[in-house]
Amino acid sequence: MESVSGLAGVSRETRGRLETYRDLLVKWQARINLVAPSTLEDAWVRHFADSAQLIAHAPDRVRLWLDVGSGAGFPGLVAGIMLMETHPDSQVCLIESDTRKCAFLQSVVAETGAPVKVIPMRVEKAEAAVAALGHTADVISARAVAPMPRLMEMIAPYWSQGCIGLFLKGRDVASELTEAAKYWTIRTSHIPSSTPGDGVILKLEELARVRPEHPH
Repeated sequence: MESVSGLAGVSRETRGRLETYRDLLVKWQARINLVAPSTLEDAWVRHFADSAQLIAHAPDRVRLWLDVGSGAGFPGLVAGIMLMETHPDSQVCLIESDTRKCAFLQSVVAETGAPVKVIPMRVEKAEAAVAALGHTADVISARAVAPMPRLMEMIAPYWSQGCIGLFLKGRDVASELTEAAKYWTIRTSHIPSSTPGDGVILKLEELARVRPEHPH
């Protein structure tokens, strides 16, 4: 693990928490489908390092990191564990509608002590629960949740001045952005992923609606 980009140099405590997370992932994967089975053997790179690289692009102050459609916790739960070392005053909120996946996320939170809140509902219905945390989001993240036009609809209620989006996207991101630009004023930058493949980190710094809601 120490040689994996994005995970090199973490403290012994952070490494231990991430190893606990991976062990639970393997254990729960036997019962519920958390990740593609073919990726489990290379989970440190495919899931953990892929998620951990977002920390380098977070602002200096993160009071609330909001992860939408969290699934097995990538990237949000990895961020929650990493932030314990880099941003100790931060809180991470994971929004996931699948109750079985939420049970898995809760088990990792309990075992690692990460400052993470799991909200078991659809993103579209979670506004009140997120507002109750007392802070607007400084970072919103997502991986493999929806194409950009749909993702913009999902995160818009949680977006505020000064927020940034960090999204792990694949080769179709350019066409997704072209479609999203029909409905949104957006300002983005592309950061090459540090993990193998053709993925990118899409950093979103401006989001405002210019046309009625994109058809679902």
